[in-house]
Amino acid sequence: MLQIPFIRENKEYVLAGLAKRSYKNAEAIIDKVLATDELKRSIQVKLDTTLAESNFLNKEIGSLYKSGEAQKANVLKEKSAQLKVSAKELQEQFNKTEDTLLDLLYTIPNIPNTRVPSGSSEEDNETVFEEGDRPSLHKNALPHWELAKKYNLIDFELGNKITGAGFPVYRGKGARLQRALINYFLDKNTAAGYEETQVPHLVNEASGMGTGQLPDKEGQMYHATIDDLYLIPTGEIPLTNIFRDELLKEEMFPICLTGYTPCFRREAGSYGAHVRGLNRLHQFDKVEIVRIEHPEKSSEALEGMVDHVKEILKELNLPYRVVNLCGGDLGFTACLTYDFEVFSAAQDRWLEVSSVSNFETFQANRLKLRYKNKEGKSQLAHTLNGSSLALPRVLAAILENNQTEDGIKIPEILRSYTGFDYIR
Repeated sequence: MLQIPFIRENKEYVLAGLAKRSYKNAEAIIDKVLATDELKRSIQVKLDTTLAESNFLNKEIGSLYKSGEAQKANVLKEKSAQLKVSAKELQEQFNKTEDTLLDLLYTIPNIPNTRVPSGSSEEDNETVFEEGDRPSLHKNALPHWELAKKYNLIDFELGNKITGAGFPVYRGKGARLQRALINYFLDKNTAAGYEETQVPHLVNEASGMGTGQLPDKEGQMYHATIDDLYLIPTGEIPLTNIFRDELLKEEMFPICLTGYTPCFRREAGSYGAHVRGLNRLHQFDKVEIVRIEHPEKSSEALEGMVDHVKEILKELNLPYRVVNLCGGDLGFTACLTYDFEVFSAAQDRWLEVSSVSNFETFQANRLKLRYKNKEGKSQLAHTLNGSSLALPRVLAAILENNQTEDGIKIPEILRSYTGFDYIR
């Protein structure tokens, strides 16, 4: 959530950033935000004045009663009662105006970093790095959904029977490979200084609002309505919300967490060949990294996270590229995002496996996540997160890129985790 003083002092900069996102009716909404804030502040002045006058009268009334001037005290009591009614009305107006202001602010996305390229869709994203050789497959190579069936690794039909489309069942060596990836990712992250953390897989509304999934992604989240809890679409939500309403000490930075969670996304309207097999699921596994950073260190931290994910993909021997998302493809809460995509040889296309983002103060403002600086002043922290990694498309690329006519070779880095080096 953008801060009101920032919007007020940098209106043209905010409008330019929203234009880069192709955000509709930006000027009208920003003008409404500023007008609502002005109204809120004027009500606050009236309320403060009324409360101050009421407190003064109450002291006067007490003094008059003590000095035996009950008649004068009773006259002031009537005025005091009127002031209390006015104060109550003003408080109600203030609360209503504040709610209106918050509702407006919740609809405004983060302002893109100056490094974010202009553009309206993924076609305008900028490839900033590419590494690894694309494998040359044998003539009978198969896409991963056929490999999964051939080697009894993943049963999509059984998942459809148990739950519905997008909920696969991993079996035998498929399940072991999935578990191997999770353990490998966690080990890599903890070795890099991230504290492993197990978190709930359902969150309350305040948590969803805190990291910005609500109200923006409400339609994509599964909602347990009786308990008013949401199944998490990403481990970012519970991991970051550990620090909601916290005032940190400056020496605590950086705070680095990692956690494995299943993730749940409705993904409404996702159909077609490009979402077959593991390419898009309603339930999938992901290992996340989250950092809470000093504002002066968050840019450096983002680059470190990018290098960390690069190292993982290099060890998995997967050809990959890093993409700087353009304004039109940038997530609601992010100011700068690097997507990682691995090349799927059998599908002859790039598959997104990670997004590494800096949110700067946007989430922290919603979360009321602050730290006390050296001067003793409270400041908003910066938050960052990244997938390290999302499993389905990594698994798909491993199966496809490492297939031979005799079977599927397991990447060397995973063999101590799987306990086997070949799927035949």
